[in-house]
Amino acid sequence: MAGLPLGDVVALFVRVFDQLSEDGYFSEAFGFVCVDAGQIDGKVRDVELEMLLSVRKKGLWPIHEEHGHYSEDDFFDVVEFLYQHVSKPIDGTFHSWNECGMHWETFNKAQGQAEYLKKVNAVLDHYAGPFELAASGEVLHKPEQGFEQIFDADIPSKDSNVTSRLEAAVLRYRRHGSTLDDRRQAVRDLADVLEYLRPKVKSLLTSDDEKDLFNLANNFGIRHHNDHQKTAYDLSLWLSWMFYFYLSTIHVVLRKQQQSSKQERA
Repeated sequence: MAGLPLGDVVALFVRVFDQLSEDGYFSEAFGFVCVDAGQIDGKVRDVELEMLLSVRKKGLWPIHEEHGHYSEDDFFDVVEFLYQHVSKPIDGTFHSWNECGMHWETFNKAQGQAEYLKKVNAVLDHYAGPFELAASGEVLHKPEQGFEQIFDADIPSKDSNVTSRLEAAVLRYRRHGSTLDDRRQAVRDLADVLEYLRPKVKSLLTSDDEKDLFNLANNFGIRHHNDHQKTAYDLSLWLSWMFYFYLSTIHVVLRKQQQSSKQERA
């Protein structure tokens, strides 16, 4: 009930990878073997080199030889790397000699990624760690229970000072391997967005509420580093609370602003 350990989940993933490979989902990227011609190169001629350049790690490929010593971050890096190179085989020619099989020639990347996403998340659902592969191709921490919808909700703003900062903060906080410093920076970024929206916040909150909102970021070791900061608290627990509190507040402010704009136009 508590979920499978990392080694078992990696073993499950390898079986999924094998199945997809046999079905041609990595033929476009990594090529395939023909009984007549031998190895037929795909778009990525040297997979180990490509993985080294993109992931900046050695010893992850070939999967069957290396997966036994994957750390959690190694595993997720491989999952993300393969997401960028999977594509669904659509059409090709059948090579009947010695039961060679299909030589795929036409592929659909979006459909391949969708199928890969579904299968990988079915594997991650069995893991003891709370992670999921997002449609953006990144392995992220699952949301805290009850906050799932806030990550799927549209950001009701066209201001890049808001949207880009908000998206970056969410990704920094939820990204696998994120440290406490990463999470503190994510909360700091959300506080900066609220500071940018402060004129609008004033119209929605009482002055005391507004002061409390920014007091959290300014006096509890988030935005400043000095001997006046209050830091004697469980950082992991309170960063989580502050992150969701600020994120929810930003969504409320933006939606109230959107409603006000519609009422003014009406």
